[in-house]
Amino acid sequence: MNLIHESFQRLFPGRQFAYETEMEYNRRLGDFNANIHLHHNKITLHLNLQWKDIDDEIKIGLVQHLLLKIFKARAKTQNIQLYTNFIKNIPILTPKTKSDPALAEAFLRVNQQFFSNQMEIPNLAWGQDSSRKLACYNFHNDTITVSTLFRDSSPHILDYLMYHEMLHKHFQFNHTGSRHSYHSTEFREAERKYPHFETIDKEISKIIHRKGATKRRTPSFWKNIIKI
Repeated sequence: MNLIHESFQRLFPGRQFAYETEMEYNRRLGDFNANIHLHHNKITLHLNLQWKDIDDEIKIGLVQHLLLKIFKARAKTQNIQLYTNFIKNIPILTPKTKSDPALAEAFLRVNQQFFSNQMEIPNLAWGQDSSRKLACYNFHNDTITVSTLFRDSSPHILDYLMYHEMLHKHFQFNHTGSRHSYHSTEFREAERKYPHFETIDKEISKIIHRKGATKRRTPSFWKNIIKI
């Protein structure tokens, strides 16, 4: 089965498929990532090798999700729903192989205070020395990553960063059309419940300024990696 052709026909029934196709599985992309390109009349699809043994009906949903992006269209299909459900369950199946004592302690404190110790601990890792991406949660490998700018910060700073990313793990995302939405109304309301968050945000600004960063994004713009 030509996965791209089949996905297109189910997504746009009755529309002529006049494209060459190329599909490749590789290890260069991150866990369960994929990308698609349209150049002239050729559609090229690259998928992380982990997709190779996944059921075709789920992969069709993935390809349809990507096709909606390149054709700037909106649609809902049963296959896209299958794909979305699969993505949301990846954290449950992901091995937990990364941890760090300081980040683990922050997770445990926040889990107890805000989540009644009900959240499963994800992978925890330090990232790059970044002032643009303070922290992020990756659904594809169930990992919370925190910028090394905060490696020597006070526990309440780490707790604040951890709380934001744990909210992403808790609320996951909503799928509409060709887009995933990560900051729902519920998410925003929960985000504002953190005690003294405005004061802590000012402390974070001072940390970044002290370490020589000239630009930053506020916590409302923290990026979350779910690049498909």
